[in-house]
Amino acid sequence: MTNLKKLGLSALAGSLVAVSAQAGEIAVTGSANVTYVTGEKVNGGKTIGTDRDVAFTGTGEMDNGWTFKVSTLLTDAYSVSSSFTSLTMGSLGTVSFGTDTGGASYKYDEEVPQAYEQISDAQQTSANIVGNQMDSNSIVYNSPSFDIAGASISLDAEFSPNANGVGSGDGGTTSKVTATNADGNLGNYGKGYGLGATIKYAGLTAGAYGTERENRDPTTGSAKVRDAFEGVWYAKYSVGPVAFGYSESYLDSGKNAAGGDNAATAKVVRVASGIFEGEQFSVAFNVNENLSVSYTDSSDVYDEQSNATTDTADVSMDTKAIQVAYSMGAMSVKAYQMSTKNPGYDNDAADRDVTEIALGLAF
Repeated sequence: MTNLKKLGLSALAGSLVAVSAQAGEIAVTGSANVTYVTGEKVNGGKTIGTDRDVAFTGTGEMDNGWTFKVSTLLTDAYSVSSSFTSLTMGSLGTVSFGTDTGGASYKYDEEVPQAYEQISDAQQTSANIVGNQMDSNSIVYNSPSFDIAGASISLDAEFSPNANGVGSGDGGTTSKVTATNADGNLGNYGKGYGLGATIKYAGLTAGAYGTERENRDPTTGSAKVRDAFEGVWYAKYSVGPVAFGYSESYLDSGKNAAGGDNAATAKVVRVASGIFEGEQFSVAFNVNENLSVSYTDSSDVYDEQSNATTDTADVSMDTKAIQVAYSMGAMSVKAYQMSTKNPGYDNDAADRDVTEIALGLAF
């Protein structure tokens, strides 16, 4: 009997392997980076750091020609950085689900040409977090590209039943911020919606994205909340080796402060009341197929919006960045120098200067 059990299990395992081989395949990719950072980002110190990511991606095809993909990205600590499952339905587009996926917004935020990193790598900006409350616990739809009058257009849409940016496992519920509300939503947030569009024509690429989230905070009086709205748009134009880009962002968390937020204190986006409005301009130049350089100028303005007689002045957090990147096949050497005035939207904070040099390997 024992031998029969072993034979049956071996046969079953063999059949499963055969089915898996026919259904799809899995690939492993990854990257490793060694960075040297100095400046106010590390409190004036100097650090040498390492970062390694490994992604496991499975793909397959159904009998009707539709394809699917499942992917999990792991960090140094073998924790999940992001994961998603997507189904591409031929000419109908792609539907995806996941955790920390970037949702639809990742295609639009800080989308100006850069040789290395976005401005937010050295100093967090409000533009960088537009829409990130939809990164998890949501369904995302990406349309295929279609042509209209010579231009290529694609659409992105997303929906979250509880837009708090927290993911959940199989059959699970997202983590509670506070107790469940009467309508079944967890914490202070309800449904979230997002919509984006991208247009490409010759050397021009333009995109716009907006998202709205229900605020269910029971606060009343002068600090009463309203639904949050966030949006961003950009335009990039490439001619030969030169690329120009401009972007504007808007973030209203829906919060009103009874007494206002002091201009001389640091602000946390979505925690502070008021509105954050950002703009970025960038120019990049490809010296050759291996070497590129870029310059970015960013202005991120905090407007208290308290409408009080003691309303504080707006605070502008300004960042300038020079970047360079050189690639040699699977290896790259990249660097940036960024300087920020009024970091944290604090008008009496010391200027922040950050320099980073990175050696990257990809496989």
